[in-house]
Amino acid sequence: MAKVLDRKLLDILVCPVCKAEISLNREKNGLICDKCKLEYPIRDDIPVMLPDEARSLEEGGEGPG
Repeated sequence: MAKVLDRKLLDILVCPVCKAEISLNREKNGLICDKCKLEYPIRDDIPVMLPDEARSLEEGGEGPG
């Protein structure tokens, strides 16, 4: 299980698509943008903030493109 991201890092990270705030998911393995309904993965304790790597939280589960 990945370590919890540093609070300071979470405070400065934003969604690369809409620039909204993001939050840690329940499993602590992804970052969620409630505005875009996207989840960005955390791999090896590093947030992957690439839109192509994001997973849609809407039906279908596809990324933004």
